[in-house]
Amino acid sequence: MKMGFKICIVIILGCFSCKQEQSHFELVAELEKEHILKEAEKYFNAKPITVTAETSERSAGGQHDFYSEGDYWWPNPKQPDSAYMRKDGLTNPDNFVAHRLAMTRFSQLSGALASAYLITEDNKYINDLIPHLKAWFVNKDTKMNPNLLYAQAIKGKVTGRGIGIIDTVHLVEVAKAIQVVEKSKLIEAEDLKAIKSWFSEYLTWLTTHKFGQKEKYNGNNHSMCWAMQVAAFAELTSNRTDLDEMRDFYKEVLLPEQLASDGSFPKETARTKPYGYSLFNLDAAFGLVQILHTEEKPLFDYKTDDGRDLQLAVSFIEPYINDRSKWPFQQDVLYWEDWPSKHSSFLFAGLAYDEKELVDIWKSLPELLKKQEIIRNMPIRYPILWVSH
Repeated sequence: MKMGFKICIVIILGCFSCKQEQSHFELVAELEKEHILKEAEKYFNAKPITVTAETSERSAGGQHDFYSEGDYWWPNPKQPDSAYMRKDGLTNPDNFVAHRLAMTRFSQLSGALASAYLITEDNKYINDLIPHLKAWFVNKDTKMNPNLLYAQAIKGKVTGRGIGIIDTVHLVEVAKAIQVVEKSKLIEAEDLKAIKSWFSEYLTWLTTHKFGQKEKYNGNNHSMCWAMQVAAFAELTSNRTDLDEMRDFYKEVLLPEQLASDGSFPKETARTKPYGYSLFNLDAAFGLVQILHTEEKPLFDYKTDDGRDLQLAVSFIEPYINDRSKWPFQQDVLYWEDWPSKHSSFLFAGLAYDEKELVDIWKSLPELLKKQEIIRNMPIRYPILWVSH
């Protein structure tokens, strides 16, 4: 959406009014200020933790390589030492998750501190964030290698998979936070250059390695999240070629192949957690378009030849936000009672389409829950970073 576009909106007892104009940034800042400052205080003065803090003997990589294990893969009870077997939707609690937890924490911390700076213009938040960025992307002793060769490994089968690329969806808001750091002019030029170089190298790996190509055409939320990552990292590194390619990919592949005529995502509703996956994919789709949409190259109103667009997707799932009992597909095998959370798709849709009801839905949804699985599937946590340009 055009960031300078004005909507007649003001908060009065939690509702919209046209008594004054607010930019999208001002609106989100007013709604999110208390939450953001609370989160920033929680992470302020925290110690940087990267992938080098913990390692797994099951990883085929080194100390600087991100490592994770396939969620739905379990030991064979009949042959405990044999290759793992798949149980879709059921997460193995004995997986190595330290790197995921570290990256999620890094994402939450980066988003909170950068957002707090945007609201307060207090340099202390940026100065507190910079050591974390340097630890992950600059310092040779602690930084992560810019690839995901060893993500979502499966014992007895593979040392890493393209499907593991979804693990770095939590770097998307880190990239957004870095843009705020850059504009603050508080970071050393050489450090910023090194950070951008890391993302540029990772972007090249994402778009050229066989794992990246496989994830690109995975077909469901993995493809949407791959594209959102590419778009976010291309935006940070001013890679116009990849940004244009993601616009074409969204219009020619993602939207027509994933969205059904009724507004559902069939490749999500066919899973064992159809409700949570549908919400997750909707958030990723709106996040992708939020990055790619410009006045010159608009995407929010883009429709397929037969009229399918993101408004249709929101209209499909909206009735089931307040009443899951009407959900026409099976209940999720896990976390059914935990959804929905504060899904950014409703905020972005409300702002893009000037629909008060959608923003009201977003306002009414609960903040992120404590369960790690819910946090892991909510990569967009600080929408103010997305409307600050």
